[in-house]
Amino acid sequence: MFELVTSEASYYKSLEILETHFLRNPILFNTLSQSDMHFLFSNIEDVMKASERFLMDLEHRMEESILISDVCDIVYNHAVEHFSVFILYVTNQVYQEKNYRRILREKPAFREAMALLEKHPCVRGLSFTSFLILPFQRITRLKLLVQNILKKAEENSEREANAIKAHQRLEQIVKECNEGVRKMSRTEELINIEKKLEFKCKSVPIISHSRWLLKKGEVQQMSGPNSTRTMRSRKLYQPLYLFLFNNLLLVTKRSSSGDKFQVLNSCTRAMLRTDDLEDQGQVLANVFNLRLLENQEDREVRYMLKTTSMSDKLRWMYALTPNRRTRFMSTSTHQTDSPQVQCIQSYSSQEPDELSIEMADVLNLLERTDDGWMLGERLHDGERGWFPSRVVEEIQSKEVRAQNLREAFRIQQAQEGGSSRIGIRPGRRTPKTSSVSSAWPGQMDNSSKGKQ
Repeated sequence: MFELVTSEASYYKSLEILETHFLRNPILFNTLSQSDMHFLFSNIEDVMKASERFLMDLEHRMEESILISDVCDIVYNHAVEHFSVFILYVTNQVYQEKNYRRILREKPAFREAMALLEKHPCVRGLSFTSFLILPFQRITRLKLLVQNILKKAEENSEREANAIKAHQRLEQIVKECNEGVRKMSRTEELINIEKKLEFKCKSVPIISHSRWLLKKGEVQQMSGPNSTRTMRSRKLYQPLYLFLFNNLLLVTKRSSSGDKFQVLNSCTRAMLRTDDLEDQGQVLANVFNLRLLENQEDREVRYMLKTTSMSDKLRWMYALTPNRRTRFMSTSTHQTDSPQVQCIQSYSSQEPDELSIEMADVLNLLERTDDGWMLGERLHDGERGWFPSRVVEEIQSKEVRAQNLREAFRIQQAQEGGSSRIGIRPGRRTPKTSSVSSAWPGQMDNSSKGKQ
């Protein structure tokens, strides 16, 4: 609870640097148009006001007693009343980053002013963008801090009830933040993909609010092998490029120019089936069968596809047919014998089917490959995805695994329900941030932008 208060003070101090050193700087201000200012800073002033009110109530609670009675009641009330400003700010981050790069490229005066501002001692060697991503880092960290308070709270106590309510509300805000970012990115991605497609078959509308890209990439179509002559043929493999969306598969072939894709077949994702082929030597290594039960012309199509590795094959099969049975059981079965891993090195996803994980995240292991990849399900939010096995270590103790499942179940309960609202004392003074020794960005990994 003390960490929640002190980290909020440190975060607020860093927001003050963003405001006074960057937002209010006359040199920077004079190099930007009003629309560019909005693109870069969005509603950061509203975010600051929300943090200021929150911090003052936390400090007021600390002044009541040296032993903090609770903080989650305050978190809950502010999350309900004031924290919606985070959703708008985080959603705008997609355009914020793009426009920052554009302004740097197009406006030399801005570029020179920013270079000088980033050298000032008050920013402690951190970049401007490190300060811009603070709000999303903070709302996600708040959720984790409340989650840890919930784990330690005595069962059926008032503190537990407050923590459950606060966690439930923060979970909803983070979810809406992620969803806002995803919608912006997904729509832009669909527009870019549609521009590159040339339909050689019946065309399918690509852009839809309910559609997003799950996986894309090149695979090799095998033409046989039905005879010795076919096996020796140089045309045994034909490159195909797959675009897999949440509800649609496009089988395409890259054009000779390389910047367009000719659509050969399309099929709804529900009508896809995959079959694994046992390793039958080098030619059939990493090969699987894909069936389109009903393509755009209402006929069945079969492909024998070869990937570059075992992990790539499994990742395509699980993406194409998500209900496929995994090697190990899901968290929802509450099997303590199911393997678990803990993150020992943060990892940011590089592909749509990967999962970004942070230090100390605990995951239920669903699948592993011999070439260093794992499919996992994060315990505290149920998110699934692939990640390198080198960034995690397996939890050997059955007792620790059982404890992790019990804690995950409590968090799940917090997400599904809460209890009655508890009021807090009103009051407003200037937050006492001067007692905090370090500013917020220095305490966090600034490469992290949250799970989207």
